[in-house]
Amino acid sequence: MQEYERFINRFSKLGKRVDDLSRIGRLMKAVGDPQQRLRFIHVAGTNGKGSCCEMLAKTLTAAGYRTGLFTSPYIIRYNDRIRINGEDITDAELNELALLIEPSVDACGEGFSQFEITQAMGLLHFARQKCDVVVLETGLGGRLDSTNIIPPPEAALITSIALDHTAILGDTIEEIAMQKAGIIKRGSAAVCSACVKDGALTVMQEQAERCGTHLRTPDMSRMNVRRCDMFGSEFDYGDMRGLRLMMGGTHQLYNAAAVIETAEALRERGFSIPEAALRKGLTAQIPARIQMLSRDPLVIVDGGHNPEGISALAATVGTLGCKKHFVIGMLSDKDSAEAARLIAPHGDRFVCVDSFAPNARNAAELAELLKSSGADAEPSTLSAEETVARELASLGEDEALIICGSLYLASLFAGGIEHLGK
Repeated sequence: MQEYERFINRFSKLGKRVDDLSRIGRLMKAVGDPQQRLRFIHVAGTNGKGSCCEMLAKTLTAAGYRTGLFTSPYIIRYNDRIRINGEDITDAELNELALLIEPSVDACGEGFSQFEITQAMGLLHFARQKCDVVVLETGLGGRLDSTNIIPPPEAALITSIALDHTAILGDTIEEIAMQKAGIIKRGSAAVCSACVKDGALTVMQEQAERCGTHLRTPDMSRMNVRRCDMFGSEFDYGDMRGLRLMMGGTHQLYNAAAVIETAEALRERGFSIPEAALRKGLTAQIPARIQMLSRDPLVIVDGGHNPEGISALAATVGTLGCKKHFVIGMLSDKDSAEAARLIAPHGDRFVCVDSFAPNARNAAELAELLKSSGADAEPSTLSAEETVARELASLGEDEALIICGSLYLASLFAGGIEHLGK
């Protein structure tokens, strides 16, 4: 076990519920308040955060900025949560940070969460490495999320609003929007995806007005889509012609438009972002976002884990004209019934798994939910890896395998399926 793993594992995954930012404030003060020496683009939203963060970070790196990127959860290994110019933090760097801050953290005597500790290490790393700007993804919500301890960001981007984490954020769209909108601060540019509408958009507009800033929203009538499928998209936006995305699905067009508007907001604040850098940034790819692992046979892995994310997957794989087999698993705190209703019509066979996480929904329960929506579904008694290997071996000609339902499940396969022997 690495030194940083020993240190982080001393803390609980969630920590105690907070009503303000005082706890993370004490932690950041203990490690020297590195956030005060950095500039940020802060990104919140129910879905789309990871994709937008990846595009923004690649854009800024291509524009010549030393760019930090902080995301969660990790997809392939813990280190990929903290990156500079696309490079993961090394084990040696994490170990050094752990040893450096452990005495100060212990002196606080607080019940910090693993997320808070990782955030402290990440922001300290970015400050020590003299990053020009950091793209920072929220963990949960926004207003009371530990990442919101940062000073007013250069830009705050809201990617989408949907029902998720309702026990913590609220059980209406407007309540959740109020939490996400908390990252918009006085002195920041504010951008909101075009997929945020109605009451949620009103909440965003009101927060922007309170902060004395204009809320930018993409005008999707300026977008001309030439091609959009699971392999990516080609489109025009305003005066920019022939833009390309490598990540598939209609939802990525909304993400791309939000990133373009964020780049424009940053230009207005003095950032030099050539069009060539933005074009390169839009081609970013992120594991487990409708990721194609193999073309022959066609194997897709996706980490969408709530109804909105499952709906985006369904819209994309629904265009495939082949027989589709699913290996699916979800966490117990997700709206599995609604997710099952959305995905059931798009699969010929579903195999449900629950070995990928301690808090996974029971595979038999998930299979029953899918059956109640008309699907052919069954639970697997094998591990997730064994189940996928079995399903791969049984694929016939012109058949596809989709692994989905949870980022934790998707992370097992986002690095490839060669280890499964297929």
